[in-house]
Amino acid sequence: LPVELGVEKSMGITKEDIGKKISVADYNAACRRDVMKFTKEWEDLTDKMGYWVDMENPYITYDNRYIETLWYLLKELYKKGLLYKGYTIQPYSPAAGTGLSSHELNQPGCYRDVKDTTCTAQFRVVRDARSEPLFAGVEGELYFLAWTTTPWTLPSNTALAVGPNIDYVRVKCRNPYTDEAQTVILARDLVPAYFTKKMEGTFEVEDRIYKGPELEGIRYEQLIPWVRPMGDAFRVIVGDYVTTTDGTGIVHIAPTFGADDNRVAKQAGIAPLFMVDKAGKEQPMVDRTGKFFLIEALDPAFVEEYVDTERYGQYAGRYVKNAYDASLAADASTLDVDIAVALKAENKVFKIEKHTHSHPHCWRTDKPVLYYPLD
Repeated sequence: LPVELGVEKSMGITKEDIGKKISVADYNAACRRDVMKFTKEWEDLTDKMGYWVDMENPYITYDNRYIETLWYLLKELYKKGLLYKGYTIQPYSPAAGTGLSSHELNQPGCYRDVKDTTCTAQFRVVRDARSEPLFAGVEGELYFLAWTTTPWTLPSNTALAVGPNIDYVRVKCRNPYTDEAQTVILARDLVPAYFTKKMEGTFEVEDRIYKGPELEGIRYEQLIPWVRPMGDAFRVIVGDYVTTTDGTGIVHIAPTFGADDNRVAKQAGIAPLFMVDKAGKEQPMVDRTGKFFLIEALDPAFVEEYVDTERYGQYAGRYVKNAYDASLAADASTLDVDIAVALKAENKVFKIEKHTHSHPHCWRTDKPVLYYPLD
């Protein structure tokens, strides 16, 4: 990839120009010349380092013998039934229309501080045989608290993750926005971040401690029921990467937009929230341009069975980041703000605030990167 990028930069072209402004053969020839440009320097460095390789008979990745060897091995794997098509969560630039490599993301200046609207959402616990012991002595409704810097991913939530060795407590309190009496669950170490000394007398932290695995399997109501997932969802799972560094010690899981989310959800049998487009392909809720899929772009049978068109229709076509929409004014309301405000009105959010954090940006377009499921 670095060779390709260097060649494209020197020629003043992009990937889209290959086969149009320059032939595939000429592009390949230019890349072959470029990759061998520093052969002498490489051989000299290799010799000085004492790196013991056969420079008289090197393998060269663009050599047809090397390429044919790889195709042969792939064919053997295919014949044995060992190849399948799946997806992983990868950095993607909606503005450039391409996935990005770790090499591209790690260029100087790609990570920068941004100020986003964040929210701590309230996920209402479902009362059943599994959760009944958790309801003993509860005042009002019972909620799990989970913090996110990307409220636009909340409609794609399908699980909540707790840490295997984290202590959790119940706190009797009132919702700061609606003043409704309620009980919330969060990590004991993070209680002071939400309940300060100034608030003494308005809340009660209970003594009973719950380890993460004690909460595993407890179900909760879908927070934003725009689209139903096609599989098991909305229960607490255990995630080995959950910490008490920030947030609530409970992580909101959107498997289609996070690599760790996808991994722990798969391990627990949690379905990702996919939509089905008119071509019959499963898609995340956000399209490749960075906006919620238009209803007319989806499979009508899928829409009829799984989509609340009235609720989802209010947000369909909106960009998840204002930076992707050139028609918006600089002071236009963001999707994150609108989602947080809607949750506030429904007693589904505990805290809304601005938060500065580091986020990767596309070096080609200077726009923010999304993490996205790609083949």
